[in-house]
Amino acid sequence: MINRIISLLAVFLLVFTFNSCTMLGGKNGSGGSYPNDGQLHGVPQIKSWTSTRPYGMVYVPGGMFHMGPSDEDINYSYTATNKAVSISGFWMDATEITNNEYKQFTNWVRDSIAAKLMGYVKQGQDGNEYIDWNKARNIKWGDKSVIEKIDAIIVTPDNRIFGKKELDAAKLVFQSEVFDYKAAAQNRDVTVPRSAFIVRTKTPVYPDTICWVRDFAYAYNEPMAKSYFSHPAYGNYPVVGVNWKQATAFCEWRTHLMNSYLESRKKLINPDFRLPTEAQWEYAARGGRSQAQYPWGGPYLRNKKGCLLANFKPGRGNYAEDGALYTVRADAYWPNDFGLYNMAGNVAEWTASLYYEGAGVFEHDMNPDIRWNAKESDPPRMKRKTIRGGSWKDVGFFLQTSTRSYEYQDTAKSYIGFRCIQDLPPSLRRSR
Repeated sequence: MINRIISLLAVFLLVFTFNSCTMLGGKNGSGGSYPNDGQLHGVPQIKSWTSTRPYGMVYVPGGMFHMGPSDEDINYSYTATNKAVSISGFWMDATEITNNEYKQFTNWVRDSIAAKLMGYVKQGQDGNEYIDWNKARNIKWGDKSVIEKIDAIIVTPDNRIFGKKELDAAKLVFQSEVFDYKAAAQNRDVTVPRSAFIVRTKTPVYPDTICWVRDFAYAYNEPMAKSYFSHPAYGNYPVVGVNWKQATAFCEWRTHLMNSYLESRKKLINPDFRLPTEAQWEYAARGGRSQAQYPWGGPYLRNKKGCLLANFKPGRGNYAEDGALYTVRADAYWPNDFGLYNMAGNVAEWTASLYYEGAGVFEHDMNPDIRWNAKESDPPRMKRKTIRGGSWKDVGFFLQTSTRSYEYQDTAKSYIGFRCIQDLPPSLRRSR
């Protein structure tokens, strides 16, 4: 008898639990309940979310433009063809990434490595170890006991000048883990594990400051090599000496920094930061002027008063005529109609796209892009990445919105920087 009563109670509890779960699952985003009528009502929205303007970014609305030369191809290089292209909306940094902004990245990598060496870690709920940032942010770098604990990232005695113990920049390495969607999309074998498409890399993040000397033979640029990244006078100037791999790592870190904060507040994560595709960069540079030769719209490099409109190499080499011998502040000159500064001149900018001369012939006319995750074993030709915008050392031709150029992904230059974009969430795109 007792066993029968227990069995009936168990059945009752099971039915009650099933009905309770059914009712709980019927809650919609506004707090109501879906009727239990056997109809399709959709999964309830459990979390509400908002997407705000990313700090330092401006919105580039989607649209159509004519990508490619707006004038005669005076070089007859035929590396760009004019075609109608449609682009989705996105957020883009108003300026090139500055030295101060990039230092936040290098300092984060420095502090995270030092924290691990000093044992400033804590156990997470998932069983993994995480850095205790409350302690890591308060490391006393000049303290003798700290120097002893982080000896692994201090330059070796034979590399010290006057015996000074300094951080070894080559040991400031960012650990990257990303999923290769391109490779996964091309795979047809369902038995291949997910791990086959996870790319793990280690990227030294400190800029190559020696590029100021290397780039210009028989020129005295040592002061820039010593001070440009380290001195606060250049804090708001665009970072240079960063290769394509480092720029990509910066985007991954920026995504991690943002989403870690959102997750700590139990909020939904936002889309990744990344480098713009070549088409996105050109569309943004034109500022809504589809056939504009330059970001400011006109066909000339000077305004009606004769003032230069960008930082480049005017005339036969009067570098100082535009107000600076090298770079200028990242927010110098007037922005284009989208609110983007220095899309022409100052520093050229990395894009995510592979440089291929005939890409315009076969690229799609909707969000066109051509990418290749080059390995160390790949030939140099496959390591070329497209750069756009021209720089402080280039002539006016390279400032045109349609001019294409390239550099190798593992090469850093004193005239190449970058800026990030963030894809807009669909719901926010509909609300604008």
